[in-house]
Parts: sequence; structure tokens; C-alpha cells
Amino acid sequence: MELEKFYYDNRPVKWFAYATIFWGIIGMLAGLWAAIAIYYPALNLGWAPTTFGRMRPVHTNAVIFAFVGNGIFMGAYYSLQRLLKARMYSDTLSKIHFWGWQSIILAGALTLWAGYTTSKEYAELEWPLDIAIAVIWVLFGINMIGTILKRRERHLYVAIWFYLATWVTVAMLHIINSIEIPISFLKSYSYYAGVQDALVQWWYGHNAVAFFLTTPYLGLMYYFLPKAANRPVYSYRLSIIHFWALIFIYIWAGPHHLLYNALPDWAQSLGTVFSIMLIAPSWGGMLNGLFTLRGVWDKVREEPVLKFMVVAITCYGMATLEGPLLSLKNVNAISHFTDWTIAHVHVGALGWNGFLTFGILYWLIPRMWNTPLYSKKLANNHFWIGTIGIVLYAVPMYWAGFTQSLMWKAFTPEGQLKFQFLETVTHIMPLYITRSIGGFLFLTGTCIMAYNLYKTIKAGKFAEQEEAEAAPLDKNWTAPSNDYWHRVIERKPVRMLVFSFIVVAIGGIIEFVPTFLVKSNVPTIASVKPYTPLELHGRDIYVREGCYTCHSQQVRPFRDEVARYGEYSKAGEFVYDHPFQWGSKRTGPDLAREGGKYPHSWHYNHMLDPQSMSPGSIMPAYPWLFKDKIDTQKTKSMIWAMQKLGVPYEKGYGKVANNDLKKQSEEIVKSLKSDKIEAKPNTEIIALIAYLQRLGKDIKAEGNSANK
Repeated sequence: MELEKFYYDNRPVKWFAYATIFWGIIGMLAGLWAAIAIYYPALNLGWAPTTFGRMRPVHTNAVIFAFVGNGIFMGAYYSLQRLLKARMYSDTLSKIHFWGWQSIILAGALTLWAGYTTSKEYAELEWPLDIAIAVIWVLFGINMIGTILKRRERHLYVAIWFYLATWVTVAMLHIINSIEIPISFLKSYSYYAGVQDALVQWWYGHNAVAFFLTTPYLGLMYYFLPKAANRPVYSYRLSIIHFWALIFIYIWAGPHHLLYNALPDWAQSLGTVFSIMLIAPSWGGMLNGLFTLRGVWDKVREEPVLKFMVVAITCYGMATLEGPLLSLKNVNAISHFTDWTIAHVHVGALGWNGFLTFGILYWLIPRMWNTPLYSKKLANNHFWIGTIGIVLYAVPMYWAGFTQSLMWKAFTPEGQLKFQFLETVTHIMPLYITRSIGGFLFLTGTCIMAYNLYKTIKAGKFAEQEEAEAAPLDKNWTAPSNDYWHRVIERKPVRMLVFSFIVVAIGGIIEFVPTFLVKSNVPTIASVKPYTPLELHGRDIYVREGCYTCHSQQVRPFRDEVARYGEYSKAGEFVYDHPFQWGSKRTGPDLAREGGKYPHSWHYNHMLDPQSMSPGSIMPAYPWLFKDKIDTQKTKSMIWAMQKLGVPYEKGYGKVANNDLKKQSEEIVKSLKSDKIEAKPNTEIIALIAYLQRLGKDIKAEGNSANK
């Protein structure tokens, strides 16, 4: 059969490679800023965009969607063309994809700095950007599937299975989790509330890690590791088991983020069971990668590309063993809300995603520019600096996590809490400092890589169009009768896509249907009432300032938490919370029972100068809240949206809601005046005080104020 000549398009690979390096440095800088600001409040600068609460989501989104996202597209555009022996389906779609994705990243960072956030972890971007993400993601899928359909290679290699599963699952996760009702151009309320919102969010949040930070990178591992080692993948059959078992099991595990919370017990148990099952396929994939290097370990010691990849795969194995272990209730009782989770996440982010991306960049750039790497010595230095950075980041956070849990749970012989919450914070400051040093080293290594690759690019000549040739598919070809069963699926990309969707959808359906349709899973509590208009404004301010990044609103049924905070949380408390605010980390104390513990003046002074009320506090001040006005023009649309979501405000209440807002704010101002504080009733601090004073008021709280 006559060979056809064609050209691979390396331009989108180059664009995404540049973006990966650029956004990686930006995302890590934001992370380093947040890591220092958490123990050095002065770095918050008294300016809203630079506070930890706003900087943290900028960091997480920049690392996940900008650094890792661009890394996925870089590797996918390069490998897809070569595995399929076909140029990308559309050069125009490649350009739209690149510039559309970069625009979303930039707009996302700017809006998060400005305080426009949904507060849902890894899904903080507001509704216009959610729509933009969906559009660009669909265009990427069209380009990828179009390329697959016009391929010259009959069989789809394992890397492409992971790309297809990633595309269809991320689309499903993003669309379902992003259903919301807009109240303005950049503000919306989640369609779901309370327990249901928490379940949907962590179904998304866990599987964003699974299907954005893991499955596409496994596809990249299956392509670039054998290429770098010049060895075939260890086991084709193991890759089949790895793929189907992983995508089926992963989707069920989200509830393990909500153990001992107000989620129904059956859902928590289901998440735990499937999390433990995840060990098998995850380690199957890790071993498939490491065994691919059999016979070339001498080369690993010499080649920095393989060093990065080996550590990346090892970190993948560590993280995917630790994750299931953290889903065990006895382990989760120690780890949840502590810095242990931060350590766990960053072993995956820095080690698995970071190091695999670095290895791919070191392999790709010299080949596309037809020149040797500028300095293997610099690459080796990067490897060791980055490795030390990971260790100095993770180990202190593990130590801090154990310390936090032990101090939180400690009682005196008389049965009293041994430590106030603030003592548990100040005690681990040296560990936070060490963590930031580790982050600085990791960033330094990334900058060394950027310089090394810059010099490599300067020395070479970019192959924009890479010539190739291959035979077209034989349309008359028939499979042999003894063909392996999985080959039938591989040759049918649409079938593979549909099967993948069915496999990943099953878990979500089984978890969602009972939680949403069986009322006994979220029993109502008659005393729980909707927020007042002023409290609703205060809640929006709380979300805007990222208070959820440091404070939880979920008291677990543990002796120490009930003693410290009050009655444990019930599912029915949160039926009007759009979105939920349970949080995932306690840098500050839980606020679920905060209402009424302190006078209005305490909250006023605490937001103005936290250290004046809690000496040693690392919380930043919020001076702008004392001069910025409540946007009462939004009140009507806020009430309208809540009514659409089922919150039982009276018909037409939006028209008169500001009257109640004014009355409640004047009452708070009057109370502050009795404590010799002059405040204006239309300022944001008044709304925030109203919200904080409401928390837990609908449920009789028992406990003490030892949380400060």
C-alpha cells in the first residue's frame, strides 16, 4: 500500500509548552506568597487581593488549570499526532483552544483576586468562566476526536484511552457541579444546598484530582516514559486492567472527603470502600510504569529526564496509597481539617504532576528544536533542588498535621480541653516556615529549568511542520478470528468514549439519586430559618474574602469538638446554604456555632485588628470592610435567586428586603455604640457581623468559648 506524506503540527505543542512554564512559575509564586502570608500576616499588605483568602484559590487554580492543564495539552497534542499518524484535525481549533484557555486562566486569576468566587474548591470560578471552560473543553474534544477518526493507525494506544476518559469525565463533572443561578454578571448561587452541595462538590473535587491531575498524566506517562527509556510498556494487559478499574472505581470515592460530617453514613461508607479498592488499579499503573524501566536502571542514574519520571511515578504510588488510607475513618479522624491533607495533596502535585511535567519538557524541547539540551548538569541540579524542596514541604506538613490533631484532642486529667485553638496554631509556626523554604526551593528549580530550556531553544531551530509518512487505513481489513477482545474496543473510538462515560457515570448516579430523592437522608429541622437580607450580604462577603479557606463550619461528633465548639452538626442545618461552607482546613477555629459567643464589638475589633483580640493570631486585618458600602441594589436579585432555589421567603419579599436589612444593621450599630464604637450601618463590616452572629443560632449550642 502506498504511503501518504503529511506533517505533524508542532506549533500548539510549543505554545502550550511555553504556557506551562510561564504559568507554572506564576502559580508557584502565588503559592509561595500564600505559604509565607499564613505565618507572616504583614505580607497580606492590608490590601484585599493579597490576602491569603484570595491568594490561595489563585494559587490552586493556577497550578491545576494553568500549569497542569497546559502540560496536559502540550503532551496530548504531541503524542496524539504520533500515535494516530495524523495531523491534528483542525489547526484553527488548536489556536482557539490555546488562546481560549489562556484567556480563561487570566480572567480567572483577575476575578479571584477581585473576590468573585463560588467558594467551591477547585471550582471557584464564576458562571461566565464556567461556560467558557465548557466551550473550550468541547472544542478540544472535537479536535481530539476528529483527529482519532481520521487516523492512519488502526489500534488506539493506552495513552489515548486515558485522554478520552479524561475528556468525557471532566465535561460531566464540570457541567454538573457548575449548575448555578446568576444574580449578577460575576456572582451566582449554587443550585445545590448544604449536604447535597457538599456531596456534588466533593464528587467533583475528588474526581478533578482523579480525572484532571491523574488520568491524563497517566496517558502522558504511558507515552513519554517508554519513549524516554526506549523500551516498550511493561504489560499491555496490565494497562487494560489499570484503565477500566481506575475509571470505574475512582468516581465513587468522593464522599471520603466528608467522613464524620453531616453526610449520610451510607454515603460515607461507600466512599471509604471504593477508596480502599483504588489501591489495586493505582499501584498496577505505578508498577507498569516502573517495570517499563527494567534493564535500563543504569540509564536512569545518568539521564535527568528519567530521574524526574521515576520520582514522579513513585510519588504517584505514594499519594494513591495514602489517599485510600486517609479514607479510613480512624485515620481520617486524625487527618481531616489538618495540614496532613496539605502534605498529601502536594506530594501528588509537586512530585507526580510537577516532576512528570518537567521530565516531559526536558525530553520534548530538544527534539522539537533539533538540538541537545543546553545543560544536563543544570537539569540534574534542578532534580535535586526540586526533590529536596518536596521533602522540606511535605515532611513539616505531616508533622504539623499530627501535632494539630493531638493538641486539638488533648484533655487535662480534670476533663478540660488542654489547649486553646490559638496555641495549636502558634506551636506549628516553625513548620510553616520550613514549608515555605521547601516551596521556595521547588520554585527555584523551576526557574533553573526555564533558563535551561530557554538556552536550548536559542541554540536550536524549531521544527514547526514535522514531515511524516504512513499508510492509510485499509477499509477492507477484517479482524482475525482469534483477535484479543480488547482490540475490538480499541478500534472503535466512539464506542470507547461511550463505554468510558457509562463506567464513570454509574458511581455518581448511585450516590446522588438517594441523597437527592430520599428525604430521610437530609431531615429538616423546624427551627432552621432562611438568612435575613443583611446576613445574606454578610455571607457573600465571607465567601468573597475566602474565609472558608481557613475556617470550617462543621462540628464532628467527637468529644473534643463538641467541648470546644458546641453541639455536633446535623444535615438539616444547611438546607438554605447555597453553597455549603463546611470547609476543608482549620487554620482558624470552626465557626459553625460562632453566633452569640462574643458581642458585636469583639467581631468589629477582631476584623479591624485580629491581634488586638487574639494575641499571636495570624489572621490578616480587613480594613476595607469598614469603608466599603453594602451593595443594596443586589438585594432584590439575591432574594429572587434564593426563592428560585426553594428558600421560603414570602412572595414579593425582594421588594421590601432592604427595609429589614436597614433595621437589622441599625440594631447592630446601636449595640456597637454602647461599647463606644462608632460605625456606619451601610458598611460591609456590619453585614459580616450579622452573618457571624447568626451561625449556629438556629440550633441550641452547648459548649464553651475555648476556640479562640
